[in-house]
Amino acid sequence: MKAIILAAGMGTRLRPLTNDTPKSLVKVAGEPMIERQIKFLKEKGIHEIIVVTGYLHEKFDYLKEAYGVTLIHNNKYNIYNNIYTMYLVKDYLQDAYVTEADVFMTHNFFKTDMEFSTYFAGFKQNFKQEWILKFDMDDRIHEIVIDDGSDYIIAGVSYWTQQDGLLIKEKLEEVISNGHYEDLYWDNIVQANLSKMNVKISKINSDDWFEIDSLADLEHADNYLLSKTK
Repeated sequence: MKAIILAAGMGTRLRPLTNDTPKSLVKVAGEPMIERQIKFLKEKGIHEIIVVTGYLHEKFDYLKEAYGVTLIHNNKYNIYNNIYTMYLVKDYLQDAYVTEADVFMTHNFFKTDMEFSTYFAGFKQNFKQEWILKFDMDDRIHEIVIDDGSDYIIAGVSYWTQQDGLLIKEKLEEVISNGHYEDLYWDNIVQANLSKMNVKISKINSDDWFEIDSLADLEHADNYLLSKTK
């Protein structure tokens, strides 16, 4: 089992913090988001960790010595969405976690006994334009929609089996070779091929993670975590 951490984004909505610091190295409650993920992975015995960098990529170099991660640089981070970032690490996708580096996990919900491809998701309320999972009584996901509302949404952490990882790899290669993928995210590949895969939801609590997209998100996460320590 391995893990891919997607950390190429620019984090423009977190400026001025991201003027000279990559988004995933911004600290939540005093700890860089990506370091928390790496520590949690290692706690569960997952030591093969690939970090895909882009914006200010040299700032990640210390992670190689500190944690033994592999760094892969996406030099087109400012041109395409994360589908191209994922394309660069397509050969690592089998039996692998994929995480968004701007997710701050409040506790370690990684698992090592995974049987199925899995999206970790929690119930959030009154959101705008999030990736919503539709699933059956057996927790198998049959549809992914982007919408407003209150529902189970993708938490930015997923796991992919050998079989499904290979399928995603093949579809990534097809899309990139065909061109015109500027507006696509890698989750669009899963969205379009759910009927060919066996993907389940693993339900987590609504406060098990914070996605840090803006200064308001960061303030909310800091205040929440501070309240838990009182």
